[in-house]
Amino acid sequence: MARLKDQFEKQFVSELQEELALKNTMEVPRVSKICVNMGVGEAKTDAKLLDDAVAEMTIITGQKPKLTRARKSIANFKLREGMAVGCTVTLRGARMYEFLDRLISVSLPRIRDFRGIKPKSFDGRGNMSLGIKEQLIFPEIDYDSITTTRGLDITITTTARNDDEGRALLKKLGMPFRER
Repeated sequence: MARLKDQFEKQFVSELQEELALKNTMEVPRVSKICVNMGVGEAKTDAKLLDDAVAEMTIITGQKPKLTRARKSIANFKLREGMAVGCTVTLRGARMYEFLDRLISVSLPRIRDFRGIKPKSFDGRGNMSLGIKEQLIFPEIDYDSITTTRGLDITITTTARNDDEGRALLKKLGMPFRER
């Protein structure tokens, strides 16, 4: 079992239940999935860049990503409908907790001049999104094998009813939030 999931079930559930004044343990918010998305706009001219992005995403998440394709043709961007423009992974279960644990304890502290995540990065329903400017913060990525630095978006979906519950859940899991 993932270390973070074990700690959540044994310790954090009861603490969150008290903190949020919930009657039942099933009301306690949980992380339901994590979506990791990497856009590769340059892939329209060089397909090798997309292959590199897929390989990096596989290393980072431990799961093979799904290619995302353009929905519309846009002449100004020289983009045709159906062209591969990125890749995405949806993590659930043990892989999700492993990724979240590595993100919180290893990767985020490696960001240069990191002061914490903005507490306003929630969507109103308890889900949080954050953007990472370069994939090099993940220790699994070999610095010498990288051709270009790419950013990625991470969306953490929770079962929280509002932002305060989602923030309390992620703070309990160890997410470093910035003091307003």
